[in-house]
Amino acid sequence: MRPTPALLSLTLPVYNEEDSLPHLRASITDWLSTMPFQCEVVLVDDGSTDGSLNLLREWAAADSRVRVISFSRNFGHQIAVAAGLRHTRGDAVVILDADLQDPLDVVPQMVEKYKTGYDIVYGRRKQRLGESWHKQLTAWLFYRIMRALVHRQLPADAGDFRLVSKRCVDALRSMPEGHLFLRGLFAWMGFRQTAIDYVRHPRSAGQTKYNYSRMVAFAANAALSFSPLPIRLIAVFGAFVALIGFSYGFYSTARWYFLGDTVAGWPTIVVLITTLGGMNLVCMGIIGEYISRIYEEAKRRPLYLVKETINIQP
Repeated sequence: MRPTPALLSLTLPVYNEEDSLPHLRASITDWLSTMPFQCEVVLVDDGSTDGSLNLLREWAAADSRVRVISFSRNFGHQIAVAAGLRHTRGDAVVILDADLQDPLDVVPQMVEKYKTGYDIVYGRRKQRLGESWHKQLTAWLFYRIMRALVHRQLPADAGDFRLVSKRCVDALRSMPEGHLFLRGLFAWMGFRQTAIDYVRHPRSAGQTKYNYSRMVAFAANAALSFSPLPIRLIAVFGAFVALIGFSYGFYSTARWYFLGDTVAGWPTIVVLITTLGGMNLVCMGIIGEYISRIYEEAKRRPLYLVKETINIQP
């Protein structure tokens, strides 16, 4: 059994959440007043272009437990979460979204699991309120595809909402990679992990920043930056196409030898050339994506640039 965390950290990425922040502030302030242990809140402003940063400044000025990091521009959700984790000081850290879809009342349950020895306690969505059927369908497909492409132990129906122990945070800090897929990294770490089922709430206000194009980009980044499987599939596809070509060549030769005729092939040739040409471009594009990631990692640029911090010691 572990003791109760001497300090529990909450970290939340914020991007254009001006409408949600008043609700978030009221909810977290009320929740903190009920906690029997010390807490801190680390909020990462991911280059918001609305009034989010001003609201964060006001909140941090009124409550020293609230610490703010503001990026110089938008660097992305996963990098914002990673920045929050790097600036937390707690024995355990809970990752939340700023839209209040992840219920705070689940956090004490996560702490209880942490005390029994688990290093990662992730929230598993058993129901998603306020979302359309096609949003729920695409989310269901995403997690199943990611389990196949990224890591077999990647929890299904579990987002970034989770509690992680300090040693998991320290392990993450030691990883220098720039293209982050945190859910995959936490699954890769191992350690003891367990799930808590919960009902995901509708957004408290505003609109989701994750449209379908961002979801596709997120899935592509997760697959390409975390798994060699797509490039291995190219080799399998190449072998399959070669087998078809050899088979067709054998068939043509057999017809010429036994029947004395040739196969009428102009449509076949055109179809094969265009199909294989297109697939070659797709395969080269996938290889190019891997090379571009090697190029980005080789430059060793920092993950993010900080414009301003509040209540954070240098």
